[in-house]
Amino acid sequence: MKIAKILNNNVVVVQDERGREQVVMGRGLAFQKRVGEELDTALVEKVFALQSDELVRRLGELLSQIPLEVMTTCDRIIGLAAQRLGKLQDSLYITLTDHCYFAIERQKKGLAIKNVLLWDIKRLYPKEFELGQEARAIIAKRLNVELAEDEAGFIALHLVTAQLNSEMPE
Repeated sequence: MKIAKILNNNVVVVQDERGREQVVMGRGLAFQKRVGEELDTALVEKVFALQSDELVRRLGELLSQIPLEVMTTCDRIIGLAAQRLGKLQDSLYITLTDHCYFAIERQKKGLAIKNVLLWDIKRLYPKEFELGQEARAIIAKRLNVELAEDEAGFIALHLVTAQLNSEMPE
């Protein structure tokens, strides 16, 4: 894997053997590296090979701003959701990670957002809401941040959207 762009010490954009861009993560992956150098694949913890170059670009931008621990936590949540719900849109990596990061930051500042659709979400999307509750538990365990139940509803809506067959821009 050859480095195409360094986003931070833990996140790098590379080109695969077919010339497609991928985003790779790992602790210290890009430390003292330069564009064009070969990447030490032993340090790679996660590879994101998305279908669209636009998604790769947006994911790269997002990963350059979000701590690795938050990204790996969201990856775990998405993996769990995919096991239970089936195929999910690749854009979930961007939308859910972005949402969770800002929810965590809001919680740290004591800012809560009320989910006025929570009652409806619980009843209309029970599987997704349960996954939202599990996501809250994973975030609490891995990141030591207790999110409100309202966030389980917001996470559930991201999962519902990710199950749709149509591509949604946001």
